[in-house]
Amino acid sequence: MEVVILAAGKGTRMFSTKPKVMHTLGGRPMLHRVVEAARAVNADGVHVVIGYGAEQIKTEFPIDSSETPINWVLQEEQLGTGHAVQKAISSLNTEDPNNTVMVLYGDVPLITPETLTKLLDRADKSSLSLLTLLTANNRGLGRIIRNELNSVIAIVEERDATEQQKQITEVNSGIMAVPALKLKEWLQNLNKANNQSEYYLTDIVALAAKEGCRINPLAIDDEFEVQGVNDKTQLALLERHLQMTNNAKLLEQGVTLRDPARVDVRGELSCGKDVVIDVNVIFEGRVFIGDNVSIGANVIVKDSSIGDGSKILAGTNIDGAEIKKSTLIGPSARIRPGTVLNNNVKIGNFVETKNALIGEGSKANHLAYIGDAEIGEGCNIGAGTIFCNYDGANKHKTILGNNVFIGSNTVLVAPLNIADNAFVAAGSAINCDVPNDSLALARGKQRNIAGWKRPTKKN
Repeated sequence: MEVVILAAGKGTRMFSTKPKVMHTLGGRPMLHRVVEAARAVNADGVHVVIGYGAEQIKTEFPIDSSETPINWVLQEEQLGTGHAVQKAISSLNTEDPNNTVMVLYGDVPLITPETLTKLLDRADKSSLSLLTLLTANNRGLGRIIRNELNSVIAIVEERDATEQQKQITEVNSGIMAVPALKLKEWLQNLNKANNQSEYYLTDIVALAAKEGCRINPLAIDDEFEVQGVNDKTQLALLERHLQMTNNAKLLEQGVTLRDPARVDVRGELSCGKDVVIDVNVIFEGRVFIGDNVSIGANVIVKDSSIGDGSKILAGTNIDGAEIKKSTLIGPSARIRPGTVLNNNVKIGNFVETKNALIGEGSKANHLAYIGDAEIGEGCNIGAGTIFCNYDGANKHKTILGNNVFIGSNTVLVAPLNIADNAFVAAGSAINCDVPNDSLALARGKQRNIAGWKRPTKKN
């Protein structure tokens, strides 16, 4: 079984320079989702027909050597769906009588492997399987024409349909599974005698019926699963449907969502027991959340893990970090890639960390930047502390031992090593190593000038 995915269109109604199929749904380009569905049903070959923005699509598409590779087929001039499959036919195995070709669409992103499996179960070397939709919302869609025996005999596009045919509520999804041997023959017999002057792939249904080939329709009633995206309104509609579907699964698993309509999962989210998630929270990439974790409002978590019993307060941004047990972060903290927060760490408001390993029980409660640092256990980072890790050309590391106290408004100039139990006085600029059990004081001598008067405004 091979899959052809049609993805050559520009998407004029998207009003974008980006190819339509690369617009994202749930944080991933639509085309990614369709390719994933094709691979999930064990396709032996995945052929993607591209046209507008072809090089951009190939450049941005991830390569996974463990998956079925993609064969890119170029359709420079778009002359219809039939023409697109004609371009791919030379890449297909059309000599094997047992080979089936399934046609999917790069802008129909919510098609499920379960439905595709049912469609393939109806396919064999002597029949054509067709996925149809039962809907009263049939505007703009091709109608399924059946004869008096209720057998499918043709598909008529709305532009070419009679008024009577336009009343039909069974419509074409465009998705079909066709014997490879017959597909090649039928494609050669397509013509452009229609309102659009295009080669319609749907015309092969009538050709198959005329030959007496059995047509096996699979009718579904989930409009979202076969909804194509032609504009930003449709994209937004599918996004909301996808998010509500994701959140329904989380609720079924016991996750507390304060408002399911205001939580977005743009990737993969795994949650433990007794997790509470407030409103306007966004998860991106792969996120793992342990037991008894609470996440406040307006939080973004990307490609990170959060350990049992941790609390993420409102307005916090976490990206590429490992958060261990019973940590407290926020409100309004920024945790950047490479950060590891061990058990019982506290990171407070307006604290930013990057590439920082922070030991158990350490805390930075206010207004600090901690970059390229290794901090031991039980340390205190005072408000206004800056880890100066960049000298204008290279990054350097600051290492703190255990039980180190850094006073407020301190500048630590890396490379720097501050040993166990050291104390740095507030307002210091430290650029030399500090031995253990020492007080480091580095600030100018204070002067008090008597009789000084405040400046006054000039008239």
